[in-house]
Amino acid sequence: MAMTMLNVGILAIVAAFNSGALALARASRASTATAIADTQMELFRGLKYANIEQTTSGWNSAVADSTWTADAVYQTYMKTPASPQALIPTVTTCPNANANSCNPEFTTTGPDGRSYRVDTYMYFDQPSGGEQVKTVTVVVRDSNNVAKSLARETSVFDISTGS
Repeated sequence: MAMTMLNVGILAIVAAFNSGALALARASRASTATAIADTQMELFRGLKYANIEQTTSGWNSAVADSTWTADAVYQTYMKTPASPQALIPTVTTCPNANANSCNPEFTTTGPDGRSYRVDTYMYFDQPSGGEQVKTVTVVVRDSNNVAKSLARETSVFDISTGS
């Protein structure tokens, strides 16, 4: 009887350790994704307002991707933009040193060695009584499970950031 009770107790402890390890792995992926989203957004914050744009080839590839177009930002603000929202015109070549600033979707390896997909959405908007702004949303997904986003960050850029 004592052996049975001991086995039940040991199995419960092993199960608790296992679920703790899964929770830590999930938290690790989420924090890495957040760091990647922050890095991508900081890239945009370092650009002049006029250089916050995407390439035509990148845009064409992104709108052909069902994961990219299924995102709520695309569906709500970019698929059929209602005034004052509008699409930001694309460019042939990226004017920035880092090509990822002009690419709406790319895959990168995080510091944890895992692969992450970075999707960037940008469009014009105009707050009531304000100037036109560029709204940029960065979504980071696990490249093995693109249906679920791990991190999402949005920032607004106005002409005062430099032209």
